[in-house]
Amino acid sequence: MIEWHWLAFDDIPRSDWYEVLYQRQQVFILEQTCLYPDIDGVDPLCHHLMGWREIDGKRTLLAYLRCVPPGVKYTEMSLGRVLTTQAGRGTGVGRELLAKAIPLAEKLHPGHAFRIGAQAHLEKFYGSYGFKTVTAPYDEDGIMHVDMVR
Repeated sequence: MIEWHWLAFDDIPRSDWYEVLYQRQQVFILEQTCLYPDIDGVDPLCHHLMGWREIDGKRTLLAYLRCVPPGVKYTEMSLGRVLTTQAGRGTGVGRELLAKAIPLAEKLHPGHAFRIGAQAHLEKFYGSYGFKTVTAPYDEDGIMHVDMVR
C-alpha cells in the first residue's frame, strides 16, 4: 500500500525532503542528462505530494510532485517536478499521483485553473487527465515541452 503525504514545505521532515531532492536529481538531471536549476526558490511556496512504500524493509519514495500556487510561475496554479522513481515505475503510481494531486490542488486553490509545462512525450498522459495543449512544442533545457491547461 502507498502512503501519501500532502504537505507544505515547512512540514516536510528533513529526511523526506533530502530523498525528494535526491530523486529529482536522479530523474531530471542525471537520467535525462539535463542541466537546469532544480533548486529554484519555488519549493518553499508549494505543497508537495509524496507517495511512499516500504520495500525490503526500507521506506522508499515512489512518486512526487509539487503544486505551485497561482501567480508564482503562471497566472494559474501548476503541477511540476512530476516524477516516478525507479522503484515506482511500471506500477501505475504515476497515474495514482495525478489522480490524487488534482483534487488536492483544486481544494487548496479553489476556482483556479491549472497550467503545466509538460514534456512533449507525456502529452497523451496529461491529456487523459483533462489537460489540453495550448502551445506549439518548444525546447526547454534540451527537452521538448508543451504548455497544457485544465
